[in-house]
Amino acid sequence: MAKNKGTRRPKAETPKGFRDYFGAEVSERKAMLDTIAGVYHRYGFDPLETSAVETLDALGKYLPDVDRPHAGVFAWAEEEAGDWLALRYDLTAPLARVAAQYRNDLPFPYRRYAMGPVWRNEKPGPGRYRQFYQCDADTVGAASVAADAEICAMLADTLEAVGIERGDYIVRVNNRKVLNGVMEVAGILDPADPTKFEAERGIVLRAIDKLDRLGEDGVRALLGKGRKDESGDFTEGAGLDAPQINAISRYLHAAQDILQKVMRATMDKSLADATEGLLLDETSRLGPSQSSFSDAQLLWNRLALSHLEFIAEGSKVGAEGVSELETIADLLAAQGYGPDRIVIDPSVVRGLGYYTGPVYEAELTFEITDEKGRPRQFGSVAGGGRYDDLVKRFTGQEVPATGVSIGVDRLLAALREKGRIGGSVEGPVVVTVMDRARMADYQAMVGELREAGIRAEVYLGNPKNFGNQLKYADRRGAPVAVIQGEDEAARGVVQIKDLVLGAKIAEGASLEEWKAQPAQTEVPRGELVAAIRRILDGG
Repeated sequence: MAKNKGTRRPKAETPKGFRDYFGAEVSERKAMLDTIAGVYHRYGFDPLETSAVETLDALGKYLPDVDRPHAGVFAWAEEEAGDWLALRYDLTAPLARVAAQYRNDLPFPYRRYAMGPVWRNEKPGPGRYRQFYQCDADTVGAASVAADAEICAMLADTLEAVGIERGDYIVRVNNRKVLNGVMEVAGILDPADPTKFEAERGIVLRAIDKLDRLGEDGVRALLGKGRKDESGDFTEGAGLDAPQINAISRYLHAAQDILQKVMRATMDKSLADATEGLLLDETSRLGPSQSSFSDAQLLWNRLALSHLEFIAEGSKVGAEGVSELETIADLLAAQGYGPDRIVIDPSVVRGLGYYTGPVYEAELTFEITDEKGRPRQFGSVAGGGRYDDLVKRFTGQEVPATGVSIGVDRLLAALREKGRIGGSVEGPVVVTVMDRARMADYQAMVGELREAGIRAEVYLGNPKNFGNQLKYADRRGAPVAVIQGEDEAARGVVQIKDLVLGAKIAEGASLEEWKAQPAQTEVPRGELVAAIRRILDGG
């Protein structure tokens, strides 16, 4: 007879690609989101919460990973109705559904912000999770690129509000229409038949979006037959011929080269170097008296736009994209947002397939050290753009829209790198239990502390070992422990143990310091709240 092995125990482990968030992380995230919400509120945006689950039809297929079923979402079929449901992969697709569903009730343009988790069924990796938080702000119903300029300005203000200093970030702006113009010149976009070469264009856009990670050779491989990565996985390419690949590569290489020259020159405060090698000498329009560092800064976007205009020459949609970027640059400049904060950058693509016009990314420019000790820039923490066709899927009518999404986890990580947040979060005051029969007295103490706005708790574990109670208080990060045994209760007093000061004394405080401010004092029971308040306030 086979031996019964008993019930199989489940493994206590987080699923691959997911993670757990504990006290300090959750508190830091909430504080940061509250700050961001304050900026969005000042700009006139209203909060919106939508369901985590949408119909698969409502979500659409816009994720970059198009080689797998349902485009990389977590989806399942409803047994009775036969409909497919899925976890939302971002906060923008649900907004499109809301805008269509409530179009007769909402004020248009509709300005909303949303915060919450999203899910993507994609291959996890270091720092790449299947569930992560996003924080979005969008304007639906505004066709003017003034809405895009406003989003970019608000994004810059948001980064500074949460603690990213000016000079440590840059908001980079491009236009999908310019990229479409380049692809039209390359022969993979037919204005008369937008569906023609659609698959190839999608691969091209995703390849360009990986330029910073794969380099020009890696992108060229994806534009051609395809590329095998270090793990041996092969990614199918767009199958373009050599002239087509060269046309797109010229756009990337030349545009990046120009921007790098202008960046170096403006940082060096050299206007002459800024214009070296550029196709159009914009400085001739300013005159020698205006040649200054501030003028060089203002020239940055204008020079980039001039170069884009040259590259997209011959494409109507490309020229339209350049014109929209010029308007955005002018609107931002009028509000005081110069290229030290927001810059035109032709390398910005954005991976999602629903963008139709301006696209933007916020990149943090300060250096960090990777896992191998090598210096590198932190990278992108936010991105977005215009998606004029997303609501149209539901209504059949043109509904312009634009917005941005902040990667909450990445922005939190950046703030920790900068020392803006991190470390331990102060725990509650812990009232220890010396006598189980007097639990009501201890609960009365924490009640008074909470009433005074002081975070407090009674120790609810086994009170037999008092040392374990103090160890618990240390692990909780408690600033103070309250002690009252039979003797103290009879005398109407409590012992107040300053755990922060006690830790300093243990680390080697002098005798004079110890005498001047002892770590444990006795106070009348009626002065419990006031005594703890003095300690918490540093008095």
